[in-house]
Amino acid sequence: MDRRVVLTLLLSTAAASACGPTNSTESPGLTGNSAGAAVAEARALLAKRAQQSGRAAYTPASGVRFTARDNVFLKSALAVDFTYRAATATLPLFEGVSPRGTPSHYIITEASDAAVAEAMGVNFAPKMRNAAGSPGAQAVTLADGTMRFRGDVDFAPVYQVTPGPAPTYFPPASFRPGAVGDAEWSSMAVLPSGVVLNVQMVANASGRHDRAMALDMQRRTVTMSLLDGFHNGKQYYYHLVTDVSADLPAVLEKGVFTPRLEALGGFGMSMADDSSTLLGFSPVLNGKTVMGSGDDQGFSTSLHNGGIDPINVFPIPPSNNDTSQRNNYSPLWDAHVSMWTPQAVSAGRVRRITSLRDLEGLVRDGHVTSAMINPPGPGNPYVAGLRSTKAIINCPVIAQPDLPPQ
Repeated sequence: MDRRVVLTLLLSTAAASACGPTNSTESPGLTGNSAGAAVAEARALLAKRAQQSGRAAYTPASGVRFTARDNVFLKSALAVDFTYRAATATLPLFEGVSPRGTPSHYIITEASDAAVAEAMGVNFAPKMRNAAGSPGAQAVTLADGTMRFRGDVDFAPVYQVTPGPAPTYFPPASFRPGAVGDAEWSSMAVLPSGVVLNVQMVANASGRHDRAMALDMQRRTVTMSLLDGFHNGKQYYYHLVTDVSADLPAVLEKGVFTPRLEALGGFGMSMADDSSTLLGFSPVLNGKTVMGSGDDQGFSTSLHNGGIDPINVFPIPPSNNDTSQRNNYSPLWDAHVSMWTPQAVSAGRVRRITSLRDLEGLVRDGHVTSAMINPPGPGNPYVAGLRSTKAIINCPVIAQPDLPPQ
């Protein structure tokens, strides 16, 4: 079997307890009783899902054993299909309650506390702690392992995008997000303990997420499509787009349009700035559009080829074993959109940009600049001096496998 397809869905019902994590290191901001309460909340969520699915709760010892070459960051993932341009991840599905008292089904991909992240098998994202108390987050309640939301998502709208004229096809001639969060909805869910979880609603009575390929309500799983990217010169930086703060990027990335996320603020800051919830990254606007050329990348490529991966450039992966202040991973990406200059296009220099260092060289040489959609403001040295687009893309990172060249 092609090793790029790893379909090892964990269906075992062998007994396993929802025991506490072996790493007791606390992320900044949670100490003493709060830290203990956070782990208890995590255990309650896992126990409730185990009861509903009829399968044992996740523990660090019982998760799927992916290989080292698979390099799966999200340890609670039940299966990952690494097929290029068709990658998916099967994840645990939790049931919560909407503001109207109806069922809402969601996934959890990150936690701001290290002990909670380990217990739940999700990515440790310490920068997310800055969302607590922010108007960009939503406070949720928890009773008997069931999360009750203040906000809701409407999945009823029909996703639509019509490319603009060649050669860039950008901006689209028309577009409409396929799902919209209400004024109270945010994927930054603050539990009573103060821990922040990255929670994305993927299905409710109105429909399901545009990236939800399959739902299994009996086993409580959801299979979500993944996108590719580049990190440090290496491809296959597989990530999941959940929700987006602005409408056009939500369409380009097929995420839930969530206006409340914009209130998180902190745009244009460096990775080392601990006051921001965000991390800078760089989508490309006008890359080559011929799919399969090896140089296809950017919004133009996506629009011209039925919504394929734009293949964005990311700075760092999750560092789940690092519970120190050095770990500055966040799934909330601050978009700094780049654009090839007319001179670079005319000279035939357009190719895939593979890392922030690569981007820095191209900007320094005058081949790439801030996209015209980026509003005025200071450049961010962390992202090659580009200006922030002031759009947040929630992209939990799932894996970065060691795959053969395409």
